[in-house]
Amino acid sequence: MRVAIAGAGLAGLSCAKYLTDAGYTPIVLESRDVLGGLVAAWKDADGDWYETGLHVFFGAYPNMLQLFKELKIEDRLQWKEHTMIFNQPEKPGTYSRFDFPNLPAPLNGIVAILQNNDMLSWGEKIQLAKGLVPAMLRGQKYVESTDRYTFSEWLKIQGVSEEVQQDIFIAASKSLNFINPDEISAVVLLTALRRFLQQKDGSKMAFLDGAPPERLCQPMVDYITARGGEVRLNSPLKEIMLNPDGSVKGFLIRGLNGVSDEMLTADIYVSALPVDPLKVMLPTSWKNLEFFQKLDGLEGVPVINLQLWFDRKLTDIDQLLFSRSPLLSVYADMSNTCREYANSERSMLELVLAPASDWINKSNEEILPATLAELEKLFPQHFGGKNPAKLLKYHVVKTPRSVYTATPGRENYRPSQKTPVNNFYLSGSYTMQPYLGSMEGAVLSGKLTAQEIASANKVAKSSGEHNTLKPQPATNAATA
Repeated sequence: MRVAIAGAGLAGLSCAKYLTDAGYTPIVLESRDVLGGLVAAWKDADGDWYETGLHVFFGAYPNMLQLFKELKIEDRLQWKEHTMIFNQPEKPGTYSRFDFPNLPAPLNGIVAILQNNDMLSWGEKIQLAKGLVPAMLRGQKYVESTDRYTFSEWLKIQGVSEEVQQDIFIAASKSLNFINPDEISAVVLLTALRRFLQQKDGSKMAFLDGAPPERLCQPMVDYITARGGEVRLNSPLKEIMLNPDGSVKGFLIRGLNGVSDEMLTADIYVSALPVDPLKVMLPTSWKNLEFFQKLDGLEGVPVINLQLWFDRKLTDIDQLLFSRSPLLSVYADMSNTCREYANSERSMLELVLAPASDWINKSNEEILPATLAELEKLFPQHFGGKNPAKLLKYHVVKTPRSVYTATPGRENYRPSQKTPVNNFYLSGSYTMQPYLGSMEGAVLSGKLTAQEIASANKVAKSSGEHNTLKPQPATNAATA
């Protein structure tokens, strides 16, 4: 059976990969000339990659780690020391660390918190424990019930002070959904904290050894095509064509460069588009269905990613860094963290500007000076004096609508992968799955979509391979 999938991001490619395992023939359609969707990247005139975002992999990403294993590319994940490092704005150029010892969870997390004396006083540590322990003990059902609060509101209910929020959770909130604690749903932070604290290596981080389109997406394409599937770039979905009964008749592909439009027909159809373009694409008759009307409650969050090349090394730290800047979220020196970008003499910083709502419509000429002003605070030793660091070049990548904005109440609007239309399915991190708007959520959503299709159509597998459609348990953490 043929399955047409619109979108070659992680969700669409994951869906296609697992459909081939179940005996289907997927045809993946990508509107752009690059794989990856929200993890896309491009090469500039110098041959240097610049990316859509700063992509970090966690030990608490079991389905992503299983995918790497199945593709036999586990060695492409570069695991870092198990620590979290924060800048200290009150002491420019210095860092505060939470080092996780080689102990079982949650003991390793508790020790990491207790040993940090830069950001948290003993009184604040007690406040933090009072806030987090109930969420740990009361289980995921309780965590899911907190979607009615912002994280700031939830912290206040737990008696956690504004100082603790400022010290840790603004940085964590911006790294998870690019918005502040007074906007983000409590369910996002609490879900992440439960996974990080309950799994020994849950918060351990890895960087891919190169650009995601080549090092992660292309192996998925190779896997799919080797098993009879197809992936087409430069094939934008123009319209979802319907049969008289409201089911999908075909995907109309817009012809480019003077080529005529093409009608692609299949047995089953999947949208792996982000939620915002999907809403634009919905056929008029579907907009009367409550299932699709709920999508109006979801909207992508704006994100800005910057990459800056300097004439010297600004830092030797090989890890993700939490800036604690009002403008920036997280950053890393990719010349240290990524094998393909390695450079022993010069730094290439990749930074996420968040929240980006006030900046998404500003010019690069406005964004760059503001970013450099923040970098002067992070690296005062390199930007002061008579010989400041020189910016060699930069790229700014804007995503006006990225992952869905996880404000309170959004869980009620997230759809299942199965829709009321019998031959049409959804895939994407905005669909209902426990990993929210993340790379893990995208991969899991694709797997769940494939599982729904296989279950509904009872297609026998074409090979004797083990069942890879089963979502991995949350205990399958990194052990590197």
